[in-house]
Amino acid sequence: MEFSKELLKLADEAKVALKDKFEEFDRIAEENTARVLVSFRKYRVSEAMFAGSTGYGYGDIGREALESIYADVFGAEDAVVRHNIVNGTQALTIGLFGLLRPNDVLLSVTGAPYDTLAEVIGDKYKNGDGSLADFGVKYDQVDLKEDGSIDYETIKSKVDEYGDSIKVIFIQRSKGYQNRPTLSAKEIGEIAKFAHSISKAYVVVDNCYGEFCDNAEPTAYGADMIIGSLIKNPGGGIAETGGYIAGTKKAVELASYRLTSVGIGKECGATLGENRKMFKGFFMAPHIVAQAKKTAAFASYVFDKLGYEVEPSYDVDRHDIIQTVKLKTAEGLCAFCRGIQFGSAVDSYVTPEPWDMPGYSDQVIMAAGTFTSGSSIEISADGPLKYPYTAFFQGGLTFESGKYAILSAAEETLKEKNKK
Repeated sequence: MEFSKELLKLADEAKVALKDKFEEFDRIAEENTARVLVSFRKYRVSEAMFAGSTGYGYGDIGREALESIYADVFGAEDAVVRHNIVNGTQALTIGLFGLLRPNDVLLSVTGAPYDTLAEVIGDKYKNGDGSLADFGVKYDQVDLKEDGSIDYETIKSKVDEYGDSIKVIFIQRSKGYQNRPTLSAKEIGEIAKFAHSISKAYVVVDNCYGEFCDNAEPTAYGADMIIGSLIKNPGGGIAETGGYIAGTKKAVELASYRLTSVGIGKECGATLGENRKMFKGFFMAPHIVAQAKKTAAFASYVFDKLGYEVEPSYDVDRHDIIQTVKLKTAEGLCAFCRGIQFGSAVDSYVTPEPWDMPGYSDQVIMAAGTFTSGSSIEISADGPLKYPYTAFFQGGLTFESGKYAILSAAEETLKEKNKK
């Protein structure tokens, strides 16, 4: 791993500048690890729980314990945690279809959701694909203010307009492909408290990329449901597939009826030997998330000093694992992703190229040197090919390896920039 003297000097400077932040990340990881350990003891985790089940999966003690642990650690009443949820979008789909009925209103209060979820919601016209719109669910949104804060006044006006027809108030914790601040769990709790004071709606949070970044989750602050993917934060880089839904007893029950069927819910579901990896991943998650946060802060420092616009800044609190870098050109974005790929442990010889990714309106370039396909808690970077050509970087199973990937991305970016 050879880098220019300029980058090596930056790396040394970053270690000094980020010392206090790294200590803070470690402190949060210690607190979250303590909660996980206490919960593992509470539910008497044992070797027998790792064996898994087949067929209907009735009486799977490992599955039942793991779901109780998720609920306990996340400050929720109940949870569904399943290896056969293929990604975060499916987990969100299960949750939304579980709660919403014809003529209900889904109100997003953090602007437009991820592109993939937009297709689940559907547009104003029924297109026959099976979206929420096809089933008569209406959608509206409240955009964030220019400074990225919540527009409480407009939320109130929407609640006054729709009344009890609003059944879900939806919050996206992370920025997605937007250039806006990530919400902390506590900030989401404030939104939930406000929403519950003026509406009977469920407050549902897309919690992807945020788990274990704070020392509590949105459900601990009053959200009715949080949803995420196991190949992001809570899988700890060990779970190879899966998703979770956690929240109030009623909300999780309704979601479980969409996961399986009405009347069966979460009482069945074979685990097929996946329990061990899901338990182990959740145990490791607080530490791994801290490593990813360190890698993101390091990236922020390096690219800030190289003159690029970054979000968030290296010296602020972090509430998810995502770091953005505005490259300003398509060539710059592609160079960044090439560098991440080259600096990865897996598929380092591959050159990422933009492509028409399903669910996205623009071509997307993705770099991922991951042991598990699509795992965002491992080293990865992606971004749509549209101005300002922002790279969305996330992950890092170890800070040491993450540092090399970032330096590799910086090296490639500088080479591309110097061509001009």
